[in-house]
Amino acid sequence: MTPSARDIAELVRLPAALSVPGDALAGAAAAGTLGRRTVALAASSTCLYWAGMALNDYADRELDAEERPERPIPSGRVSPATALRIAGGLTGAGLLLSALAGRRAVAVAVPLAATVWAYDLVAKPTPLGPVVMAAARSLDVLLGGSAAPRRALPAALALGAHTCSVTALSRGEVHGSTPRVAGAALATTAGVAAAVAGTALRRRRGSRPARLASVALAGAYAYSVGRAQAAAARTPDAATVRRATGTGIRGMVPLQAALVAGGGAVAAAAALMAAVPAIRAAAKGISPT
Repeated sequence: MTPSARDIAELVRLPAALSVPGDALAGAAAAGTLGRRTVALAASSTCLYWAGMALNDYADRELDAEERPERPIPSGRVSPATALRIAGGLTGAGLLLSALAGRRAVAVAVPLAATVWAYDLVAKPTPLGPVVMAAARSLDVLLGGSAAPRRALPAALALGAHTCSVTALSRGEVHGSTPRVAGAALATTAGVAAAVAGTALRRRRGSRPARLASVALAGAYAYSVGRAQAAAARTPDAATVRRATGTGIRGMVPLQAALVAGGGAVAAAAALMAAVPAIRAAAKGISPT
């Protein structure tokens, strides 16, 4: 049976990919290299993200048969072999796209791809799972800033910290979490927002409107994500945790936009924020988690 386009879209979590290009923009803005090459880097990171989603379902196919039988593989709409081929093909496409941006980009894309595969096939069920996922997101930001990775490192760490907390909380999507885990995610969100806003205010380069936009976007991120995580801390049942996880995924965008604006690219930050309604609308048809 040949899977339909919708089956593939569900396999790779198509709506969630709208949160990925912002990594490249954040890295490039922090490095001061935002330009044409960023398009290829954003496309590369998107392909690697989709590969990771397909590989995730391949690795979890037996668990999903019990907990999420509606997913493409356990429902029989996509075979495990097809999912693995899709993951491999998208990984290859991501590496080829990174090559368009030069050797430095490839030097980051290769370990990024390796981290994605290591997470899904080895690290995910272990205590190190959230840390490895965070490493993948940080490398994704560094891919965007591969021309000057040291400059992009603070942005990479911010998005990595956010990813770590969201991933840890997401482990309770089926059976629920604990107030402690949700509270830790909330504290991380507050800390990341404060760090990004503080960095923007201290930065000398860039216009005042850009710095203020970064602070405002960091606040928007803290409010939207923090409110959902606070609800999960009060009532850490599976449904509330799923909502907090979905909000955390969408919350990547205002955080990325805050970092991009902090790098002086206000127009790019505004373009990123325009994707938020699209992500919310798309998630109604295809789950991002």
